[in-house]
Amino acid sequence: MTSKTLANGILRAVGIITGICLLGYFLYQIQAVIVYLVVALITTLIGLPILNFFQRKLKFNNIFATIATVFIFVLILAGFIMMFIPLISSQGESLSLLQTTKIEQNITELLSKIGIWLESHNIDSKNLMKEANIGSKINFSFIPNFLNILLGTIGSFGVGLASVLFITFFFLKDRMLFVRGAKKLIPDSHEEQILNSLDKINHLLTRYFVGLLLQLLIIFVLYLIVLLIFGIQNALVIAFLCAVLNIIPYIGPLIGSLLAAVLTMISNLGSDFQTEILPTTIYVMIGFWIVQVIDNNVSSPMIFSNSVNSHPLEIFLVILIAGSLFGILGMIIAVPMYTILKVIGKEFFPENRVVQMLTKDL
Repeated sequence: MTSKTLANGILRAVGIITGICLLGYFLYQIQAVIVYLVVALITTLIGLPILNFFQRKLKFNNIFATIATVFIFVLILAGFIMMFIPLISSQGESLSLLQTTKIEQNITELLSKIGIWLESHNIDSKNLMKEANIGSKINFSFIPNFLNILLGTIGSFGVGLASVLFITFFFLKDRMLFVRGAKKLIPDSHEEQILNSLDKINHLLTRYFVGLLLQLLIIFVLYLIVLLIFGIQNALVIAFLCAVLNIIPYIGPLIGSLLAAVLTMISNLGSDFQTEILPTTIYVMIGFWIVQVIDNNVSSPMIFSNSVNSHPLEIFLVILIAGSLFGILGMIIAVPMYTILKVIGKEFFPENRVVQMLTKDL
């Protein structure tokens, strides 16, 4: 190996590393755009069945079907905004969403009530609190920072929403144009396999995201029924927040239950802890647990098994492994990514026995 060859190899390696670094920096700088594209893609997959309905059943042409589909998304968003903003504005004081001092006072009062209840059952609450060192562990200084981030997010929400709707419109309208453009970039030797994979992935992911929305709607309705039965204030908001947290498999329902318990206790601070607050909170938790039993054993297996053609145990293991490797984000994207890998495996490695076993229902 000559010195010239070695120098060229070093320069090529440096050039490749530099290019990768520049690409990474560029992607980091446009991360908001990437998020918009991903959200728009998910919205497009959810909107495809609606678009097909307008085209096939109502005989709309492509442009009017696209406009009608996007208009439905706008109506749904407007409905949520009109439903939740007045509710939060009018009842924000009772929820203490924007008053950090009130939050601290409410939690302190709640801890005091719990301490009195423990004392009534001959449990030394002072020593218990001292050993647990709860006072030093609860730090409310994060709340102003969180609210600043939240307000900043709300401020940029309008731009993001407009961008997502704009991108979604063209994803729906010109989807065939994108397919034709992709065909020109695909090598002829693998064109059929890649196009078949893309078609199956599109079909399965559309069913998955529609199924996810259906699951969240079912959970939201069941949570709302539980909260209304026990007369919890702001039941609509609490049920919505807890239902959205179910997007995170297994961990989300636990966080939602804890959130519901805290808000239930805070909303009843004027009542007696032993006779009102504690029993009501326990009943709400039992209700949420029943909802999760229904979801885990009935709705989720039926919806997701049918939408992505995978066994419930298979989905459980995939989510568990993805969560162990990549945390919460891995749990959220586990099923879509696994579905994509299954489709690719079936198209490109159909003779592999493991692939055959995993993709027999695709």
